[in-house]
Amino acid sequence: MRTCRATAAGKLTVVLATLALAVAGCGGGPSPRAWASSVCSALAPWRSEISRLTSSTDQQMTAQTTPAQAKENLVRLFDGAENASETARRQVEEAGVPEAEHGEEISAGFQSALGEMRDAYGRAGDTIEGLSTGEPTVFYDGVRAAVETLNKEYDASTLDTSRLNSEELRQAFDEVPECR
Repeated sequence: MRTCRATAAGKLTVVLATLALAVAGCGGGPSPRAWASSVCSALAPWRSEISRLTSSTDQQMTAQTTPAQAKENLVRLFDGAENASETARRQVEEAGVPEAEHGEEISAGFQSALGEMRDAYGRAGDTIEGLSTGEPTVFYDGVRAAVETLNKEYDASTLDTSRLNSEELRQAFDEVPECR
């Protein structure tokens, strides 16, 4: 009889553990604080890289280089920004959907904004790649136009945590150390 009870108890434990895993899997996204921490951890290196690339782009615009050298450097810089934006977008996607009101919408909004930024950098790089370097004035006018378009597209897709539709997430972004 003892063996029977032990076996039944073991089976019950397995069933309860399976149910617990199933219930956790049904709605179990990360908590607002955990999600905000993951998102800010993804965005911190992205912001640093974008800042570095922006500074390098400004230097390229004023440096005494040939149009061909400037073109090569700018295309590389914009490719770097495009890749950094995709890395951040993918990390936000991997953070999952937070267990918060409007969690799915907010997560999708972050991913969309980063995707739009990625695409803006890609278009700027493609535009500069297509510029002829034969006439320096024409080349640099084309670069300025590409950068102006990039800035407009970038501003239109800015991440703004103050407009979150979830009080839980707004509070989490204000409180977690990774977001400060």
